[in-house]
Amino acid sequence: MSNVTLHTPMSRPVLRKNALLSVLGGVAGLTVLFFIVRPALPAAWSTPGSPELYLTGVLGALLCLIPFAFSVAKRSGKADSPPAWFIGHVLAATVGVALLVVHSGLYVRRPPALLLAGGFFLVVQGALARAYLAHQISGIFGGKYAAIVGAGAVDKTQMRAIIDAKISLLGQLDPGAAEALFSPTLSHWLRHPFLSYRYVKLAKAEENLIGQRRAISPILAYWRALHIGVAFLFLVGLIVHVITVTFFAGYVADGGPVTWWHLATWGAP
Repeated sequence: MSNVTLHTPMSRPVLRKNALLSVLGGVAGLTVLFFIVRPALPAAWSTPGSPELYLTGVLGALLCLIPFAFSVAKRSGKADSPPAWFIGHVLAATVGVALLVVHSGLYVRRPPALLLAGGFFLVVQGALARAYLAHQISGIFGGKYAAIVGAGAVDKTQMRAIIDAKISLLGQLDPGAAEALFSPTLSHWLRHPFLSYRYVKLAKAEENLIGQRRAISPILAYWRALHIGVAFLFLVGLIVHVITVTFFAGYVADGGPVTWWHLATWGAP
């Protein structure tokens, strides 16, 4: 039985630390092996823009889009098994970035190299967070607020006012939801953007009042925001790259032959 996807008594798939590190090591090893044997392969595998490397890039880009599909599914409430989606997004991103490295041919003197750097950062940072920070994060969010800051540190009157305001908003956002567990999904944001914003603002005020973020180290408090920010930049860069090679193939080829599928050769010298 593979140790990549194990099951708890509740049949929740889990990507364990050793399995994750094995996947990363395996994919990295295969990528290095490709470049070692590349001189013995047909010339197309060493030629930027060749059909082989172009299709490798297409497959890598599609795999790198799976994490964004996971994000949409999770925030829309359509992810039936978030742990399974999470495992899929980790594996797809790891293999996808490796394929993009192969696609690049290690020609890293042009702007697309920044895209590779972003993808590499996301894979490594996400893996380190999952392997070494996950137990710390679960310990914090699994504990009681009083254990974090002390029961006497919270202004109970102000806390009651915030919770009452959240319950009032929840009656308009999702009457059947529980205030202690509710977080606006994508559908809530689309149907009630202003109410969702007000609810999130109240939740943030509750968090600040409790002082939970101040009780943990900055690396735990901000690693997820950093991951999301870099992922957004990676997505924008990927879209720009696809548009460029599809419509500005002449500029990308820089006077050379355009050997990949494209719609226009705008920008040719």
